[in-house]
Amino acid sequence: MSRGFALFDLDHTLLPHDTQALFCNFVLRREGWRRVYLLWFFLCVPFAAIRLISLRTMKRVFSSYLVGMKRETLEAHVEAFLEEDFQEALYPSVVAELERNRAEGRILILNSASPEFYLRGIAGKLGFDHFIGTDMEVGKKMAFLPRISGPNNKHGAKVIAMKERELIPEEIEEDHVLLPDSWAYSDSSADIPLLSIVEHGVMIHPGEKLERVGLEKGWRTMTPPRPYAGKWGNRLAALKQAFGLYSVEMD
Repeated sequence: MSRGFALFDLDHTLLPHDTQALFCNFVLRREGWRRVYLLWFFLCVPFAAIRLISLRTMKRVFSSYLVGMKRETLEAHVEAFLEEDFQEALYPSVVAELERNRAEGRILILNSASPEFYLRGIAGKLGFDHFIGTDMEVGKKMAFLPRISGPNNKHGAKVIAMKERELIPEEIEEDHVLLPDSWAYSDSSADIPLLSIVEHGVMIHPGEKLERVGLEKGWRTMTPPRPYAGKWGNRLAALKQAFGLYSVEMD
């Protein structure tokens, strides 16, 4: 009998934050001069809002706070981040779901749009069998606009990536051929393709679109406690993180 799968998104799913912003906050609180990146990042935001700059490019622009950082320094920051702010921010109830799926013998896959340079450590820390993220280049030092190889791992790209790596069968299709005895977890409507290839979908604090689709498909909803209230509380937390002014322990 083949094993089932448990597929997990990361941001706002395993924790109530965008991990890219939370890691940025962690770095800026230690190397405050890197806030200079805000000068060009916020200049680009209006152009991204009207879609003159793609999300893929904005991910590269945002990562410019790491410019010039040596690989070994970046790795040390990631290691410390995982033991401090990341560990503190995790949703205990969603981690419990991860552990339940592990105990029941499913193959655990972390599938996120986050850069793989810290996703690898997160996957190792939480004991995932496999991880897939966005491949952002890390050389001896971080470039001003680090190159992204391949797609931004978002929307249907997550399912395609699992097939290309032969983690799931090629014949799996949304709502037609599902992964048996399998679960998927996400907060985002962008992950409807991911949730639609398993027998059991779980929504974490879903927005209106995801909730509507999930109700039609009979997906379960989880609403673990968050350190902020609603959409605007999340945006304020992310803004603080972009400036390196957020405290995981206090909020």
